[in-house]
Amino acid sequence: MVARPFRSRKPKSSPLWKCFHSHFERFMAAYPRDYQSRYGVLRGVIPEVVDKFMQCGDFAKGFARVRCDECSHEYLLAFSCKGRWFCPSCHQKKVQIFGAMLAESILAAVPHRHFTFTIPKMLRPYFRFHRGLLKQLCRIAHQCVRDFLQDAFGDAGGVGKCEQDGVPAIVMAIHTFGEYLDFHPHLHALVADGLFDREGKFHVMRAGELTGELAGELAQEQRGTTDAHLAGNHAELEQLFRARVIAFLVEAGLLPLDRARMLRGWVHSGFQVHQSRRIAPNECQDMQRLAQYIVRNPFSIAKMQVNRSGDSILYRSGMNAKIKRNFQVFSACDFIAAIMQHIPDKRFQMVRYYGWYSNKMRGQRRKRAEEAACESAATAEQECGALASAAIEIIEHPALKPRRIPSRSWRELLKKVCEVDPLLCPSVQYEMRIVSLINDAQIIERILRHVGMWVNDICNHCVRIAPSTGPPVGESVAVAGIFERGQLVIEPWLDDPMPDDDCGL
Repeated sequence: MVARPFRSRKPKSSPLWKCFHSHFERFMAAYPRDYQSRYGVLRGVIPEVVDKFMQCGDFAKGFARVRCDECSHEYLLAFSCKGRWFCPSCHQKKVQIFGAMLAESILAAVPHRHFTFTIPKMLRPYFRFHRGLLKQLCRIAHQCVRDFLQDAFGDAGGVGKCEQDGVPAIVMAIHTFGEYLDFHPHLHALVADGLFDREGKFHVMRAGELTGELAGELAQEQRGTTDAHLAGNHAELEQLFRARVIAFLVEAGLLPLDRARMLRGWVHSGFQVHQSRRIAPNECQDMQRLAQYIVRNPFSIAKMQVNRSGDSILYRSGMNAKIKRNFQVFSACDFIAAIMQHIPDKRFQMVRYYGWYSNKMRGQRRKRAEEAACESAATAEQECGALASAAIEIIEHPALKPRRIPSRSWRELLKKVCEVDPLLCPSVQYEMRIVSLINDAQIIERILRHVGMWVNDICNHCVRIAPSTGPPVGESVAVAGIFERGQLVIEPWLDDPMPDDDCGL
């Protein structure tokens, strides 16, 4: 489909922006009294993120000038806040980048499965008030998957010594949100369905039972329990995850022993590990959609419905079997509190890479790429012949996956997501170019006054500039730079917004 000309988004028309504009100060004043006991001490990252979000798409905070050299049509494009896990527009851009990056630069061409790891409600407050525990939860889940797979390959006869040093390949994302914005910490993991050996060959997982050390560990964990559903082979990983999370919280001095015994004895403890069907290497679109799903924003503007007064918000979602409805009603301040708890701390990584996909191993493979390319075909055939005798499927995988350009351009993302082209002139259908980036406060004011968009008249539409007009005299030197006709321009996609309201994201 041919991309349409671009229409800038209108952030101040968003119900989220209106809610925060009207009620955030009241929320901050009421926080110690009404919310601190439930959500903990107000984290410093919250007002900082909200302040940036309120300025996202505001022309008074800076913009780019986009011009058509053919007809001199020109518009201004406001900068964005680049916020993660909060601003719907900016985070959606990161979702698209992550999905493409994962599919093109990280995931190997081997089968994968999607795992989810869930903990019971009783344990969730520990992770709410001790956010660093989320990192440890990821570590435990990774170790459980690694040990589970290695043990399964040991039961298969130790092919390729995968039961000892086989390496899993895992991309894990932390979610703290539930269907109705409650604090529901759980993990989503894309897991290669097997193990890599040290030579880089992938051994596809077969169905099997736990043996050896893991069987003994789980037998001790299940002692005294009547949990019948744990007896099946499909639940071994769930048992292992439950045992290690409980043991970790006890050792950390957070979970009392009596509660630990109670959790171990419950028929339905609340721990769950779910795995999807096997996703084949050629199902690239499914894998990319899944990659985008695991880093989606905690909430959606499309689910918000604000009443006339703006004092309450109806948040719709799927039908909940427990509460027998598909919506939740919040006061404005309660809604703000609910979504604020899902903003991650600064520099806290919500996506983690383990095993074959870890930064360390990817770096090692990059350094050894030339050596790996020199391996003789005869040696590879000999190894494959020996391994094939054990009836384990082997997938040859290149030591190094080519690296793509680090990030997708702003223009490319808009064309892909919304089928609009921000550099397509709406008048003559010629390609436009970014001629300057304006971030000086005085110049911003002079330009906006010149086009009649200053102070109370500032709006969030594209600012059209008549072909006969130009910037005020003397500003071409002071601004970030006016590029000559035909000169290569680096697109400032990091500073430009993704549309949300106009394309339903």
